[in-house]
Amino acid sequence: MTAVVEVEGPASSVELVEHAPAISIALPDGIGRALAAGGVVDASPDPYTPGRWSLRAGSKVGAVAVAVPGGRESFTVRVRPKVPIARLFFLLGYSLDPKGTWRDGDVEVAEHRDVLPALAHAVERQVDRALRQGLLQGYRATEETALVVRGRIREAEQIRRRFGATLPVEVAYDEFTTDIAENRILRTAVERLLRLPGVPRDVRRRLLHQRARLADVPAIVRGQPVPEWRPTRLNARYHHALHLARAVLDGTSVEHAPGGLRIDGFLLDMNKLFEDFVTVALREAFRGSGFSARFQDTHHLDDAAAIRMKPDFVLYGPDGTPCAVADAKYKAEKWGGFPDADLYQMLAYCTALRLREGHLVYAKGNASHAAHRVRHAGIVIHQHALDLDQEPAGLLADISAVAQRMTGVRRD
Repeated sequence: MTAVVEVEGPASSVELVEHAPAISIALPDGIGRALAAGGVVDASPDPYTPGRWSLRAGSKVGAVAVAVPGGRESFTVRVRPKVPIARLFFLLGYSLDPKGTWRDGDVEVAEHRDVLPALAHAVERQVDRALRQGLLQGYRATEETALVVRGRIREAEQIRRRFGATLPVEVAYDEFTTDIAENRILRTAVERLLRLPGVPRDVRRRLLHQRARLADVPAIVRGQPVPEWRPTRLNARYHHALHLARAVLDGTSVEHAPGGLRIDGFLLDMNKLFEDFVTVALREAFRGSGFSARFQDTHHLDDAAAIRMKPDFVLYGPDGTPCAVADAKYKAEKWGGFPDADLYQMLAYCTALRLREGHLVYAKGNASHAAHRVRHAGIVIHQHALDLDQEPAGLLADISAVAQRMTGVRRD
């Protein structure tokens, strides 16, 4: 049974720890229901004490603010990760850009212990580095109605809209400008961070300075897709900043719950972060070996292709046939071992892919490796445990050890 820690009296904020025991706190029912509906934390009303709610953090870390119409009441939830902030940012940075040789210290988090202050600090520092030589400029395709001809005339649009009139003219041209995808992404990330709860005052002041430097660049309107950008030699100084900015855009949200409640914040799903790190690191371990890797590749368990499966990582040999499969599992270990359901899932993967071995990679465990031979099937399922609270070099070495075991798999 999960322990419940009681917090007495009404509060305007609460700090939780990822997967820690639940706490009981006095909350307005509207805010409690908003937290429950939004999936921010596990929230349930106390059946015996009106006005109290039980809150328990899962795998999402960060901070969100819940506000009612008119701003009379607001409540902030902060969830701290179990792993040190520096290690978390190594996992994040490496999964976003493994070729960037991310290590502890490459992303500055200062003394911050919480995710959102550390992220805001890191983004501001990377944006500052990116803009030290001035704003990047590039060519942007523009289509507009003008009184003078610039570029080329869009003849089809001119005929359709102007019916033979000489002016105005429908034109298209390439404009050399700072209004490009890279700058828009940075500007939007800065704007989002300035609206989030828990950004330290000194970091907020520096973010305002970065917004001023990007003042001539429009932010991306909410609901519109984030523009694509491609890493090149010309935008190399922007790479780290852009990867972190994209993490901000993917993790921030604004939702309006029933009754006008507003939920605004940044949440990072540790399940997804661990999965991304493991799959990217495994892919990098096999780079140049002649093998190819695919993430979330679709396969089917049955001949009728009615039961779909999507393993996190499938390794293919030079002939294009599957030769290894792995799944990343960021979850708490049960007493005496890992959940048996994971073994059944991996057994299905191995059966469908005709593999004799499968690999489950966990974020923690009592032993670094265990192997289970399935009776009457000849299939061996390996369980690997990664210690995230170690230096990056050690963590990547453990990933390399997993990759070495995977290359010895056999097919039927």
